[in-house]
Amino acid sequence: MNEEYDVIVLGTGLTECILSGIMSVNGKKVLHMDQNPYYGGESASITPLEDLYKRFKIPGSPPESMGRGRDWNVDLIPKFLMANGQLVKMLLYTEVTRYLDFKVTEGSFVYKGGKIYKVPSTEAEALASSLMGLFEKRRFRKFLVYVANFDEKDPRTFEGIDPMKTTMREVYKKFDLGQDVIDFTGHALALYRTDDYLDQPCCETINRIKLYSESLARYGKSPYLYPLYGLGELPQGFARLSAIYGGTYMLNKPIEEIIVQNGKVIGVKSEGEIARCKQLICDPSYVKDRVEKVGQVIRVICILSHPIKNTNDANSCQIIIPQNQVNRKSDIYVCMISSAHNVAAQGKYIAIVSTTVETKEPEKEIRPALELLEPIEQKFISISDLLVPKDLGTESQIFISRTYDATTHFETTCDDIKNIYKRMTGSEFDFEEMKRKKNDIYGED
Repeated sequence: MNEEYDVIVLGTGLTECILSGIMSVNGKKVLHMDQNPYYGGESASITPLEDLYKRFKIPGSPPESMGRGRDWNVDLIPKFLMANGQLVKMLLYTEVTRYLDFKVTEGSFVYKGGKIYKVPSTEAEALASSLMGLFEKRRFRKFLVYVANFDEKDPRTFEGIDPMKTTMREVYKKFDLGQDVIDFTGHALALYRTDDYLDQPCCETINRIKLYSESLARYGKSPYLYPLYGLGELPQGFARLSAIYGGTYMLNKPIEEIIVQNGKVIGVKSEGEIARCKQLICDPSYVKDRVEKVGQVIRVICILSHPIKNTNDANSCQIIIPQNQVNRKSDIYVCMISSAHNVAAQGKYIAIVSTTVETKEPEKEIRPALELLEPIEQKFISISDLLVPKDLGTESQIFISRTYDATTHFETTCDDIKNIYKRMTGSEFDFEEMKRKKNDIYGED
């Protein structure tokens, strides 16, 4: 333990594990510790089911009807992977995909006027969709064609829109799209949580819709992937990667003190011993005095014995309830997975509702989502603080990750990873660069 490391990582949440893997691949000497006896930190998958009951202090043990406890792997923080998104790229480049099996999520749905509708994933679906009237469909199709051809490097594709100046509100106006279509485009395709984006330059929104369409094009049913046995598999995959490159892992290690000298981290004390380091990465639970609360997220894990109504009996899906539809400032999300993903007993479904808390009665806020899931066999409710670092870590060399937000995809988590990487190394996170470094170690394939 009394050794020198380049980087010490505390916590085995996904953000920490990916950074630990990347630092190891980049030739750094890494020590990775967690005060918990399991992988995943805040983003763990809990198994067996008995442990979930204990964690949420639900008296008694799960009823027989829930099947075998060890058939369950329940994510505390539900998220899907965008097929063409940043996390999948990280998995492919680091070859962590070797340790994981993914399934495509069967559909994405959007809530409108108390009902749910499938988000059209093909032209044929768009034409058949009851989300829009006939003329609206033609205009929407025109808009999608524009987005598909759009290339921010080629002004010929702009058609009079300036990607850096024209707002998204003006773009919608140009294509004459109505409020319902704007709602589902902004929230179910571009995946914005609020409507702030409407008055910002349209470039990012167009690129987000492109990402959605390209992710969809890869597998057809929906743009989302989900790992068999739950999201807890992801941190473990990156832990293996780190180990291949000489990283050292220790679970169940109490962290007594982070040692700072002249304002800069020099090591970590655990069980009386000190490990020295030049840089430290950790989640907010290790440095409560260096983070601040910026809000709260409510999540409700629901166990069902039936697929969600009006989803065509999908065994996995996502539902987005745009804030406009329920008079809120932020969207409500539902992620549903089932025994098809080896995360629940046969014939059982897990639906997880999440949103950013806006009032003093968070449980009331998510009622519209819970109504879609009835009857619910068992609920597990958690309200967690959203914590962010007070500073960038440049002085102290202590780099702290942000708490996972209410979104049901990993794009915001990947932004945090790239941000921390840049603060640590001074350079942008570059997938191609990682690929080259890997070829130096392994030689060309």
